[in-house]
Amino acid sequence: MYGTQNRRNLSCEYQAQVINYRPSIHTRRANLTVKFQDIYGFTVEGNVDDVNVLNEVREKVREQGKVWWALEASKGVNWYLQTHVSSTLKASLKLSNLANAITLKRLIRKGIPPVLRPKIWFALSGAAKKKSTVPESYYSDLIKATDGQATAATKQIDHDLPRTFPGHSWLDTPEGHAALRRVLVGYSFRDSDVGYCQGLNYVAALLLLVMKTEEDAFWMLAVLLENVLVNDCYTNNLSGCHVEQRVFKDLLMKKCPRIAAHLEAMEFDVSLVATEWFLCLFSKSLPSETTMRVWDVLFYEGAKVLFHVALAIFKMKEDELLLAHHVGDVIHILQKTTHHMFDPDDLLTVAFDKIGSMTTNTISKQRKKQEPAVMKELDQRLRRLNSLNDDESFTRSIGQ
Repeated sequence: MYGTQNRRNLSCEYQAQVINYRPSIHTRRANLTVKFQDIYGFTVEGNVDDVNVLNEVREKVREQGKVWWALEASKGVNWYLQTHVSSTLKASLKLSNLANAITLKRLIRKGIPPVLRPKIWFALSGAAKKKSTVPESYYSDLIKATDGQATAATKQIDHDLPRTFPGHSWLDTPEGHAALRRVLVGYSFRDSDVGYCQGLNYVAALLLLVMKTEEDAFWMLAVLLENVLVNDCYTNNLSGCHVEQRVFKDLLMKKCPRIAAHLEAMEFDVSLVATEWFLCLFSKSLPSETTMRVWDVLFYEGAKVLFHVALAIFKMKEDELLLAHHVGDVIHILQKTTHHMFDPDDLLTVAFDKIGSMTTNTISKQRKKQEPAVMKELDQRLRRLNSLNDDESFTRSIGQ
C-alpha cells in the first residue's frame, strides 16, 4: 500500500483492527456514535451497529484470504493468470484454464484480500501489460519532463489537491499531495485529450493507497481511462459520461420500472446522483472498503459493473424511494444509504444476483444508440454558448 505509514502488513492489520473495533458492552447498550480509522486511513463515523458490521466483514475477508492462499499453494502463485481460453475453442480449449476462469470470477466477486489486491489488480486489469510496452524509465522520464510546466490542467489539479479527501492521514499531507500531483499531471501530459477532469483526483488518490508504488498507481489510472472505461468519459465535453447517464436511465426503467416511473413523475433526474458515482467510480460515495470491492470486479469484468452497482443502490432502497415525494428526500436517501454501506456483500449480492444479467455487448449497443442524441445535445449547447459570447462581445464593443 503506497503511502501507508511503515507499510504495515495488511493481513496483520486486519486482525488487529477486528479486535480494536469490537465495542464494549457499555458502548453497545448506549448505542453511541463512534469514530475510527479504516485500514486505508479514512476516518469512519457510524453507530455501533456499523462497527459490528465492519467486524463481520473483516472476519469474512480473513476467511476469504485463506481460500486465496490455499489456491496459491495448490495451483501456483500466479494461477489467476492462467485463465485465458483461446478463441478457437474447438481446437485449443483448455479445461484447466476454463475452470480457473470460473473460479476466479467467483472469487473476485467475493473479494480480493487487501494484501493481494495490488498485484492482482495490476495483472488482471492489463496495467502490467501496458507498462511492459514502454521503456522502463517511462514514468520517471515523464515526471521529469513535466516538472515545472504550467497548463490549465496543472492549475486545476493544484486547486483540487487540498479538496481531495481532506483530513486523510496521508493523502492530506505534503507527501500525499505531491504523489497525487505527479500521477495526475503525468497523465494529463500522456493524454492531452483527457488532460485532467475533476473526479480523477479521487480515483487516483485511492489507487495510490492500494498500489505498492506511485508508478503502479499511474499505470492503473492509465488502464482505467484507456481500456476499462468507456471512451470520452473525462474529455472536455464529458460526452462519454453523458452517454453513460442516458444508458443508466434506460436500464433503470427496465430493471427497476416502479422506481423509474415514480422518479419520472417527480421530475427527478437520476444523473443528479449517478454522475458523481460514474465519474468518481463510487470513491466519494461508498466507504473505502466497499469501493475496493466494487473495483475488484470492475478491473476484471469491465465498466458494466458500474451499472450493476448503481442499479443495486436504487433497488436496495426501492420501498423508501417510492414513499419519497421531494427531490431533496430522494438525494438524502441515496446519500445516506451509500455512505453507510459498510457490508460490500449486501451491495454486490443485489448487483449480480437480483439485478439480472447485463452483457458488455448489450451495454455497448445501448451506448451506440444514445451517442447521436448526446452529440446533438452537446453541439446545440456549444452553439448557444458561442452565441451568448458573440452577443456579449458585440455589447462591449458598442459600449466602448
